[in-house]
Amino acid sequence: MGGMRISANPLRGQQFPAILLLVAAGLGLLLANLPTHGPLAAVLDFHIPVPGTGIDLSVAHWVSDGLLAIFFLVVAVELRHELTHGELDSPRKALQPAIAAAGGIVVPIAAYLLIAGESATATGWPIPTATDIAFALGVLAMFGRGLPSGVRVFLLALAILDDIIGIIFIAVLFARDVQWLLLALAVVAVVAFALLSRLLHENGHVAIAIAMGVVGIITWGLVAASGIHATIAGVMLGLVMSPVPAGRARHALEPTVNGAILPLFAFVAAFVVIPSLSPSELSPAFWGIAVALPVGKIVGISLFGWVAMRIRPKGSEPALPFADLLSAGALGGIGFTVSLLLANLAFASDDSVRDQAILGVLVGSLVALALSGVIVSLRARWYRQVAAATS
Repeated sequence: MGGMRISANPLRGQQFPAILLLVAAGLGLLLANLPTHGPLAAVLDFHIPVPGTGIDLSVAHWVSDGLLAIFFLVVAVELRHELTHGELDSPRKALQPAIAAAGGIVVPIAAYLLIAGESATATGWPIPTATDIAFALGVLAMFGRGLPSGVRVFLLALAILDDIIGIIFIAVLFARDVQWLLLALAVVAVVAFALLSRLLHENGHVAIAIAMGVVGIITWGLVAASGIHATIAGVMLGLVMSPVPAGRARHALEPTVNGAILPLFAFVAAFVVIPSLSPSELSPAFWGIAVALPVGKIVGISLFGWVAMRIRPKGSEPALPFADLLSAGALGGIGFTVSLLLANLAFASDDSVRDQAILGVLVGSLVALALSGVIVSLRARWYRQVAAATS
């Protein structure tokens, strides 16, 4: 998430975290299909309860429900910044990427349902709607030297809107037996967190920061117990933090999120056994995701983005050429982190389909990664040649 930063710490960059995510996912998939599967599966399935709270999660769920909430807190901080001071701080700025993002959601959903719309797998339709901004920006940084800044700005705004839709999907579609009293108490805790963050902004007292940490943990516990997915606690807290403390928190947490939390989640999410099936025997969910991510995203984003550029209001940035929209569309097909989470949620009650859906996310994201690498490289080379010819 976020803009391009120059830093001595590679975990604050874009290329290294993307590579780290890919390596972690590959390692999880590899170890799940070696004799190491049994011992590691036992560790991931081991339950760690919180006494007196009713919260009893496996190690795998502590990663996906607990640690990933910190990632979503950082996401929410950056979302708020972009909505108030960044690429989406006005309707004029937001209109074009919003239309393209709509295409990048509608077309993949349609493609998925066309392939896997039968009752047993239809619930997986949200999975191919996500864009992993860390991965997408990492690929852009690796292969896009020479591309105009407008491509990156467009991709960033597009992915931010994708994040918003993904958060809504997680909060609304995958709530289970909501306990409204606990959720109301969580909202009260969020308000207290917001007030404390403003006090912290005014005097910076360490005791206030500690109190915020305690209230944040309580909020997470209440949301987890309420039936809403626990990562939404991170979103709520990130959105209400006072800007200065929020920026400091994001800066402090970024290396941990990029270097530990996301790779650990990628490892756990990709820890699935590859089924001994012929391609024709694979679940429609696998094929729906594997096709909808790379194909649905590039078609939806490119076409809707082209329409958006044709109807842009006066005073907008110059229209991106269609080839640049293709680059952004291909990058948008790298679903990865949020798609993996959505796959776990959509098929939580069917381990076999869930594992194949996860494989679909990995395959679809890798295809999109390779495709975007080629398209972005070719487009960047063209821009470099034009620059050299005119210099």
